[in-house]
Amino acid sequence: MKKVLIALDYDPTAQKVAEMGFELAQSMKAEVILLHVIADPVYYSSMDYSPIMGFTGYLNTDPLQFDAIGMLKTASLNFLDKSRIHLGDRTIETIVEDGDFAESILKTAKQLHADLIVMGSHSKKWLENIVMGSVTEQVLRQTTIPLYIIPTRKHC
Repeated sequence: MKKVLIALDYDPTAQKVAEMGFELAQSMKAEVILLHVIADPVYYSSMDYSPIMGFTGYLNTDPLQFDAIGMLKTASLNFLDKSRIHLGDRTIETIVEDGDFAESILKTAKQLHADLIVMGSHSKKWLENIVMGSVTEQVLRQTTIPLYIIPTRKHC
């Protein structure tokens, strides 16, 4: 395995996913690519929004503002750069895509010829999973690339 794509979301547990994925890639002497997907700019400004791995204050503006996607991309690139620095490897490639989470992860992995996809799996309410499905489950069902899933459920 030569390339590992680590998909990071806006949840604070992204740090755990980044660390574990990076450790796995290092053990295989593989190249690491960090990916963040922006799906819906409105979500980032809602009350339900969980800051990007502790990075708050980027979107103190109207989410429907003309350049909301540009602001989100800038914030996301900053988040990925901070993650790269945290991991201690400035050679890590960072990519921000926008669109459907699962589709963007799969498309990026295929375009980059990734040998492994690393993602976290959040615990959601069972009804939510039935109605919407989870991003991890969608990627798992559609990928031909091996998938390493890191459980990130918060223990009560």
